[in-house]
Amino acid sequence: MDSTHVAPEPAAQQQPAHPTRSGWRGAAVPLLVAGAGIGVGVLLHVRDPHVDGSYGICPVYALTGWWCPGCGGMRAVHNLTDGHVLDSLHSNVLAVPLVLAFVLWVGDWSVRAWRGQRVRLPSINRATTWSFFALLAIYTVLRNTPWGTWFTPV
Repeated sequence: MDSTHVAPEPAAQQQPAHPTRSGWRGAAVPLLVAGAGIGVGVLLHVRDPHVDGSYGICPVYALTGWWCPGCGGMRAVHNLTDGHVLDSLHSNVLAVPLVLAFVLWVGDWSVRAWRGQRVRLPSINRATTWSFFALLAIYTVLRNTPWGTWFTPV
């Protein structure tokens, strides 16, 4: 009696469940996000947010008279585009690290998409998240006291 045995197909030759694109087709979305970020930077460079009413007013400041954690962020980006890093930090100390983090993340996303790899999402643990929110609260309170005038937007 002659029996024929057929070996199962190796896992390496099976098609992935979600094929990824590489090259220009894979990098299209991250490059569009990068372009939107550059567009926002150009807009904030051309239209100065230091001019009263150019972009409206912060609703938190309008309702409470307190500077929120984001107040001065557009001014900080404008100062960065002018090359005034200290003025940028004075307007909003959070803007410089956030812009840097955005640039690094979009750059990593673009490179990985070009290679056909999946996006790597930033992840932080619970302790870091709570520490960040605690520092954000301290920053908000401090910038609204007489001792924190260096943190108020210019």
